[in-house]
Amino acid sequence: MKILDPLGSSAVGAGKLAPRPASLDGVIVGVLDNAKPNARALMVRMGELLVERAGAREVRVYGKPSASQPAVPELLDEIARQCGLVLTGSGD
Repeated sequence: MKILDPLGSSAVGAGKLAPRPASLDGVIVGVLDNAKPNARALMVRMGELLVERAGAREVRVYGKPSASQPAVPELLDEIARQCGLVLTGSGD
């Protein structure tokens, strides 16, 4: 009989956080919709609140074809060029 340890192990390197703007005045907020139910509505509303309360300029919404597929590099580059802040996440 072979006994397996269910805990396993993994090594993850420390990542670097993106620089934070001192202010959101005039910043374009990007929303990367991952195609999960409710994610778009939640993140768009969060972006709208940043416009209303923090002075962000506008919200731009981008999408992926499905939750199981990654965003293509060209889309990520476009978002990085156009937006000063990006919201993405998961919702169900």
